[in-house]
Amino acid sequence: MSESVSEAPEARVPHLLQSPGPIAPVAGAPVGLAAGGATGGRGGGDFLYYGLRNKKLVFGLSLELLLVLFAIIGPMIAKFSPQDFTGAQLQHPDGTYWLGTDYLGHDIFSELTNGLRESYLVGALGAVSASVVGMALGFTAGWRGGILDEVLQMITNIIVMIPALVLLVVIGSYLNSRSVLFEGVFIGLTTWPWVARAVRAQTFTLRSREFVELAKLSGKRPLEIIVRDIAPNMASYLFLVVILLFGSSMLLAASYDFLGLGPTDVVSLGSMMNQAQNDAALLYHDWWWFIPPGAVLTAMVWALLIANVGLDEVFNPKLRQQ
Repeated sequence: MSESVSEAPEARVPHLLQSPGPIAPVAGAPVGLAAGGATGGRGGGDFLYYGLRNKKLVFGLSLELLLVLFAIIGPMIAKFSPQDFTGAQLQHPDGTYWLGTDYLGHDIFSELTNGLRESYLVGALGAVSASVVGMALGFTAGWRGGILDEVLQMITNIIVMIPALVLLVVIGSYLNSRSVLFEGVFIGLTTWPWVARAVRAQTFTLRSREFVELAKLSGKRPLEIIVRDIAPNMASYLFLVVILLFGSSMLLAASYDFLGLGPTDVVSLGSMMNQAQNDAALLYHDWWWFIPPGAVLTAMVWALLIANVGLDEVFNPKLRQQ
């Protein structure tokens, strides 16, 4: 299950992955928005100009911002703690229990807001972990090539072949408890291969460009060339990669939590749905128990994907003209 989710983001950035590569500027010239993106004299002004006029980007970011504010403010205005037993079991939503209560008397609104915050935290940890590992290995393999590239490719293929769900079950059996940090880092360390492959391919294309050759002649070190010359020309693609990793990490975390493999003693959207399923909330039509976490999780990832499509259109001049 985890492989299908982790591999999916690569298919959602076709315009950047299938492009022949960015038009590289001469060394020292200002870089525009990035590979395949809008370039021009206004630089960052182009992004604001086209970004504010892209309805998909504005809608996606606005919805995501509302959810972030809900995650921040929600726990502050909640009347109960997620672990509180209110004494009112399976209470319908009313003035006291805004989203009702579950079988044990926990306040659904409080659980939802705290679960939303936990999902964002795991998503950020997973995206950062996968981005750091994938980009580091991808840039290294693409720049050096040769035996080192073959070794890194072999490691990447091995990680792809290992079923992450089975690995999580094995590791979890040796742990007394699992934390949010563990889940986020685990997701990141099992979803980086597609990032490494894509970054490697782009680096292979860019390293033979004229501006890179000029940077070599100027005496720059390889790390400096990658950071200052190659990476900026891939900035838009790398930005989209982080967004997709963020969304896929939240989905993976919810999947693990729903299966009971998530953090212990922590309320999450996945654990809420797991508890609702175990107590037959769907069978007894306790809709206020399972619909809110599912709807919020869907909205979180949906908003990110819509924003990602909008960003792709902003960065790619060909898509803007369609």
